[in-house]
Amino acid sequence: MSEFKYDVMSERADEFIHDGEIRATLEYAQKACKDRALVEEILKKAEEGKGISHREAAVLIEVKDKEIEERIFAIARQLKEKIYGNRIVMFAPLYLSNHCVNGCVYCPYHAKNKTIPRRKLTQEEIRREVIALQDMGHKRLALETGEHPKLSPIEYVLESIDTIYSIHHKNGAIRRVNVNIAATTVENYTRLKDAGIGTYILFEETYNKAAYEQLHPTGPKSDWAYHTEAMDRAMLGGIDDVGVGALFGLSNYRYDVVGILMHAEHLEARFGVGPHTISVPRIRPADDIDPNDFPDAVTDEVFRRIVAVLRIAAPYTGMIVSTRESKACRELVLDVGVSQLSGGSKTSVGGYAEGIVDAEDSAQFDISDNRTLDEIVGWLLELGYIPSFCTACYREGRTGDRFMSLAKRGLIGNCCAPNALMTLAEYLEDYASPRVKIEGAKMIDRLTQIIPSDKVRRITMENLKAIAEGKRDFRF
Repeated sequence: MSEFKYDVMSERADEFIHDGEIRATLEYAQKACKDRALVEEILKKAEEGKGISHREAAVLIEVKDKEIEERIFAIARQLKEKIYGNRIVMFAPLYLSNHCVNGCVYCPYHAKNKTIPRRKLTQEEIRREVIALQDMGHKRLALETGEHPKLSPIEYVLESIDTIYSIHHKNGAIRRVNVNIAATTVENYTRLKDAGIGTYILFEETYNKAAYEQLHPTGPKSDWAYHTEAMDRAMLGGIDDVGVGALFGLSNYRYDVVGILMHAEHLEARFGVGPHTISVPRIRPADDIDPNDFPDAVTDEVFRRIVAVLRIAAPYTGMIVSTRESKACRELVLDVGVSQLSGGSKTSVGGYAEGIVDAEDSAQFDISDNRTLDEIVGWLLELGYIPSFCTACYREGRTGDRFMSLAKRGLIGNCCAPNALMTLAEYLEDYASPRVKIEGAKMIDRLTQIIPSDKVRRITMENLKAIAEGKRDFRF
């Protein structure tokens, strides 16, 4: 690699996401995937659960052998179970505004689109949206907004976060707000940190600089380097939980898998902690957007392999799949690595509360999984997963390297499993349908009995009793 300026520690995007290194990696993988001994060596390393490099991951993406593919899935399944158990964290997106100055060709919010109604929620409308989300049972939100320095400045986002945290309706409360907004300055990331956000999320869309610049012809987002270096600025601003991702279907998926992992390796090398989450959305139909215009679409089969390889390469990182994906597809990828799901989602500005004008027409993309949150919770229970509404790690300071330290030592489950059961109990008491309440109670009864620590089991059982009596918000 000496022929490249590739430098995992560099502050420059074109050096830690180096096009030459990615292309050399893909060329290497095409040959190396045929070397059975090398593939076996990579799989053996993967089984240790300490991660594999971007080059090793590229080889597993390229392997054609079905037997090897099944082993990849099995290893991913084992690692996910070992680190995250059977917990699936639930969240919902909240769209604040779709005003945007960018020209992204795959997004209906682009500035030249004159058919989509433009909306920006008032603080009172945000209040109505949050109450609607609380009445579903949500405790964790991901804020979304188009990039518009005048109509949706950082001050508007900060005010909205304050509004969200201030709302307590019946037993409802949003306990953690994650933020997915445009790349900004170190100073603004510090302000977001001070506002109490959880994870700062920003998708690279594609790591291929040439493709990125074609897809983003105008607006602030067209600056590939500024966008790609955003996570470094977020870390420098004090946000130690960041979430990366690519929008699969925009460019060659192999390139973007390698790019995601190089980005993770860079953050780990420079800041001592990699991304808290990796998101894997695929392009979807939307107002004036046709996915058929993008020739790099990813099939469900390939998508499952992507998720499994990312889980193997970054075993301690949460993986997110949204309602962009169908029920069937979400079930496939839950099995091999996904640890967070959205549920009951709306991608429109004002989509949750009744009576907000033109809400549905302002959607960013079409949803494939239109089930209610309760239906998704019931489905997860049927599959043997614990739907978790836990936000304890953020509020207990288990973020960044502190979270990763516990995860790497296999200790995070000591608090995560009881916290998941207690937040599920809250959901069952306050929001669940009768059928889901019965099934959830069975799971809680069964899993509480096998909590390894006598002390933790005793406290959990005491807290579950208190939850049934009306008390809320217990956590380890």
